[in-house]
Amino acid sequence: MHIPDGFLSGEACVAGAAVAATGLAVCLRKLRHEERERDLPIAGLAAAFFLVGDAPMFPITVGTQGHLLGGALAVCLLGPWLGAITVAVVAVIQALALGDGGISTIGLTIVTLALVPAFVGYPLAVALRRVLGGTPKGLAIACGIAAAIAVELSAGVFVGEFALGAAVHIDLSKIAASTLGAYGVIAIVEGTITGLIVRALLSVRPDLVRIAEPVRARWAAPQPPSPRQPPSRDESWPQSDHRSSLDGERVEAVR
Repeated sequence: MHIPDGFLSGEACVAGAAVAATGLAVCLRKLRHEERERDLPIAGLAAAFFLVGDAPMFPITVGTQGHLLGGALAVCLLGPWLGAITVAVVAVIQALALGDGGISTIGLTIVTLALVPAFVGYPLAVALRRVLGGTPKGLAIACGIAAAIAVELSAGVFVGEFALGAAVHIDLSKIAASTLGAYGVIAIVEGTITGLIVRALLSVRPDLVRIAEPVRARWAAPQPPSPRQPPSRDESWPQSDHRSSLDGERVEAVR
């Protein structure tokens, strides 16, 4: 998913940078309205996790390699806006520090890895959450399915970038077959890992799973009924009045 410099035309790189900048601007504006500063430390930990998790690389074809993406997991845990920004930061670090992909193509990389999960994967996970009932198990399955579909969709976008902006003639059929085929397997692996991570977090720290917020209240254990309180003074008044009237009648009878 990281395209080296020189493989795409300058026009394609500029268009990718414009789309990435627009998408990240939308994410930043939405994130500012949500005012969730407490999620920033978690986003930093998630970025470190994704840097390590994305490290294993699998060769696909000339100049391209495959790896776990993590975008769908990021948006499920952090929400679509902060999740996309986190993955974009990771993509930039990978390009600058690790040499994964080129600098001129960083915009297209952000579109593929960050914006596709945020604008497609997250809404898909939300829709599947409704279909599967919103239980912890159903939510984990929804996130796993959305992650698998987002990975394969990102692979399709990657192939589309070559189809529209290749700098030289490339056998597109070979790139499509190798990329979509390899990422079909990666999609299954990533979907499984995403579902397992979400399910594990829901069992111990459901507050860390942002997509669970609308349905988390349903999972709260019902409160046991409070013990019955003794009758108050007001409730015992009628009985006291009845006793007082009986005592008065007895006194009158004696007289």
